[in-house]
Amino acid sequence: MSKPRIRVLVVDDSAVVRQAVARAIGEAGDIELLATAADPLFAMEKMQRAWPDVIILDIEMPRMDGLSFLRALMAKRPTPVIVCSSLATAGSDALTQALAAGAFSVMSKPKLGLKAFLEDSSDDIVAAVRTAARANVNALRATASTSGTTRLVAPPAASQPVNRADVILSAGTAPVLQTTDKVIAIGTSTGGTQALETVLTSLPKTVPGIVVVQHMPERFTGMFAARLDSLAAIEVREARSNDRVLPGRALIAPGGKHMLLKRNGAQYHVEIVDG
Repeated sequence: MSKPRIRVLVVDDSAVVRQAVARAIGEAGDIELLATAADPLFAMEKMQRAWPDVIILDIEMPRMDGLSFLRALMAKRPTPVIVCSSLATAGSDALTQALAAGAFSVMSKPKLGLKAFLEDSSDDIVAAVRTAARANVNALRATASTSGTTRLVAPPAASQPVNRADVILSAGTAPVLQTTDKVIAIGTSTGGTQALETVLTSLPKTVPGIVVVQHMPERFTGMFAARLDSLAAIEVREARSNDRVLPGRALIAPGGKHMLLKRNGAQYHVEIVDG
């Protein structure tokens, strides 16, 4: 019995984008173009007849913008969404809001040379669709949050080694002595940014020190931490080596790095390492 093909809906008011993405998808035997739509309202009509496995979504569109559609979608029926927009440049507010609204990944498309870019990026689009189709949709559900950030990341090659904790850490021999300090550790995957925001913005300054690993690309964890710091009562920042883990402070591991929790006497600190 053959495996069902991944059904994709493309929502973009640009006919060039719809045609180019449809062409890229059509060349992949395991992906099916379910439908295209020029704006979210047309998309909703088509989704009532058949629901896609993955949606490729623009932000700037007539009648309803892509971010509003994304938030409504995640609140009603979470579905992996790849945002593809010229607004989603590094450090942009649109990029930030797309992640917080529940986007699985974001691709920035140029305003000029769009057709050539899409043709050159066809393999990346197909790879992104395949990766998004494997997403845990329950982790994508939107909360009351209305803003956040990410970008498209190519999936790791099958031969790329995975460094487990025992590769990075030496085996401990001494028993761990109890201390008066308490530490909260939080790990969230792609789509978990809204949950993390909800948690951190609801905590008082007296909360024990927090260490966080959020699945996010390099260079974006700093912006993400700065945004949460502006919203939360506690201090939130991207971790640096030797940062103390203190009450009222949350340290977020930099994207692409390992963050180790270490203790010196009764004091905890973090170390940032490659791996």
